Amino acid sequence: MGRAAIVIATRASPLALWQAEHVRDRLRQAHPGLEVDLLQLTTRGDQVLDRSLAQIGGKGLFVKELEVALADRRADLAVHSFKDVPMLLEAQFEIGAVLEREDPRDCFVSPRFGALEDLPQGSRVGTSSLRRELAVRIHHPGLQVGPVRGNVGTRMAKLDRGEFDALIMAAAGLKRLGMADRIRAILSPTQFLPAPAQGALAIEIRAGDREVGAWIAHLEHRETRAATSAERAVSRALGGNCQIPLAAYAEVQNGRLSLRAWAGSVVLGQAVVGQASGPMDQPDALGREVVEQMRAQGVERLLTAAPEAA
Repeated sequence: MGRAAIVIATRASPLALWQAEHVRDRLRQAHPGLEVDLLQLTTRGDQVLDRSLAQIGGKGLFVKELEVALADRRADLAVHSFKDVPMLLEAQFEIGAVLEREDPRDCFVSPRFGALEDLPQGSRVGTSSLRRELAVRIHHPGLQVGPVRGNVGTRMAKLDRGEFDALIMAAAGLKRLGMADRIRAILSPTQFLPAPAQGALAIEIRAGDREVGAWIAHLEHRETRAATSAERAVSRALGGNCQIPLAAYAEVQNGRLSLRAWAGSVVLGQAVVGQASGPMDQPDALGREVVEQMRAQGVERLLTAAPEAA
C-alpha cells in the first residue's frame, strides 16, 4: 500500500462531518503518516427542505453527489449513514466496510415533557419519517404528527421556537453530536422498531478497489454487517424506501441473528410484523424468511393501500 493520501467524500452537515472525521481519525490512528483529507459536498437532499424526501426522490439523494465524486476519482471513499444508502448500489460501487453500530433506537426530545405518554391530546410531534409517523398513529393516536426536515440543529431550532411540542429522532445522531442531554427518553423498539441499518455507518468505495479496501479493512465490524444485511434484505424485498413505513432490526447473540420487522400504511393506521432467527452468516435468507411471514399477513395490501407520500 504505497498511497500516502486518501480523500473522503462527505456531506457538509454537522452530523455527516462528525461521521467523516470519525473515520478519518481512525484511519490516521491505524496508519500513521497517512494523509486523509475531506471533500465536503452539498447534496440535493440537503438543498430541498420544503418537501418530504418521498416527494423529491428518496434518501438516495443524500448519496448521489458523493458517488459522482467516487466515480470521477475526486474521492477514494464516501462515508454514509447506512440507513440513507439505497438498497441496490450501481455495479461500479460497493460497501467496503460497515462500522460497529451506535445506539440504533429512536428517542423522544421535548423541552417540556419527559415522555410521549406525557404529551396532552392534540400535541404536535415532528418527525421526518413515515415509519415513526405510523408508530405514533398506532400507539398514540391522540397526537398530531407533522413533517420536520433539515439537519439536527435546524430541527432543534424549530422545536425550541414552539413549532412542535416534541420530536422523534435517531438517538445515534444526537449522541454523536454531543447533544445526548436533549434526549428525554429512549423509545422502546417494541413500539418504535428502528429503520434498517439505523445507527450504523457505511463506507462506500469503487467496486474492486483493493488498495482502498485494504486501508479500511480494520473498520469492518462483522456483527453489524450481518445485522444490517438482514435488515436491508427485508427492505429490498418489500421495495423499501422513504415512501413506505418500514422497520427492521436484527441482533447477534451467540453467532445467531434474531430479526424483527414491520411495515404498514399510515393512511390505514395498520402494520404487520414478522420475526425469525438464523445463522449469522445467512442474513439474506433470514430477511427473506421474515418477508414471507409478512406477505402471508397481507403486507403488500397495506403498502399499496394509498399513496403514502401524499
